[in-house]
Amino acid sequence: QVQLVESGGGLVQAGGSLRLSCAASGRTFSDYTMGWFRQNPGKEREFVTSITWSGSTYYGDSVKGRFTISRDNAKNTVYLQMNSLKPEDTAVYYCAATPSWNYRGRYCIRDEYCYWGQGTQVTVSS
Repeated sequence: QVQLVESGGGLVQAGGSLRLSCAASGRTFSDYTMGWFRQNPGKEREFVTSITWSGSTYYGDSVKGRFTISRDNAKNTVYLQMNSLKPEDTAVYYCAATPSWNYRGRYCIRDEYCYWGQGTQVTVSS
């Protein structure tokens, strides 16, 4: 079992930056593909970005060039650096994880991930 705890959300003005963190329990963090999704009330959970255990990264079209995912395996933590934030980035951001043996390459698909955090709210004011 893996537990994920997100932090770093908050209120920021448009054009500003935030860095989200996701701390994971467990000893095999380095074997996990990690992802970030976001969701607003009444809408589908949207893929933001992911990073595989080998370091490959993927981004949703709406965040390319603005967001950066990274991981620190020594700290069991994945980060989401968000720059040039827009009001439409407002959402609850969720961290997700799936082990390498379960990963089928569908990095943007919600069902690909076994474990989820509880989410952290990001609000971007105009």
